[in-house]
Amino acid sequence: MEKAKDFTHFNDEGRARMVDVGEKSITSRTAEAAGRVLLNQTTFDLIKSGGTKKGDVLTVAQVAGIMGAKRTSDIIPMCHPIVMDGINLSLSLDESRLSVEITAEVRVDGRTGVEMEALTAVSVAALTVYDMCKAVQRDIRITDIRLVKKTGGVHGDYEADEAAPH
Repeated sequence: MEKAKDFTHFNDEGRARMVDVGEKSITSRTAEAAGRVLLNQTTFDLIKSGGTKKGDVLTVAQVAGIMGAKRTSDIIPMCHPIVMDGINLSLSLDESRLSVEITAEVRVDGRTGVEMEALTAVSVAALTVYDMCKAVQRDIRITDIRLVKKTGGVHGDYEADEAAPH
C-alpha cells in the first residue's frame, strides 16, 4: 500500500481514517464550486416562468444547496463537521445553453478547507433542480461540477483553468 502514503485519508496500514486537524492553525479559507444542469426548451421555459407544479425551482434549489453544504460531514465519510462563516449559492438561467448555472462560495475561519462543502452545495442544488423537473423531462443532465478556486490551507491557493479541456 505504498501509494496510500500520498493520500491523507489513509493510515499506515492503508485503511481509511479521518485526518487529525487539531494541531493545524485556524486560518481563513474559501472555496468556490460550480456546476450546470442541462435542460430542454420546455423545461427551461417552465423554470423561467415559474410554471412548474412543484414551485419556484431556483429558490428551492438554492435553499437545498445551502442545507446540503451544512450537512456535508453527514454524507461524506471523512469530512470534518465545521461551522461555516458564510455560504453564497447562486443559480442563474443561461438561455444559450438551456441550462441552470450554479455557483457556490463558502467561507470559514478554521483548521480545514471548505472545498467539499462548496461541491456538495452545487451537487445538492443540481439534484434539486432535477427532482423538481423530472416529471416534465427525463433526460436532464447534471454536468461540469467542479472546484473553481480555493484559498488558504497548507496546500495553498488554487484556481482552475476554466479554458482547459476536462
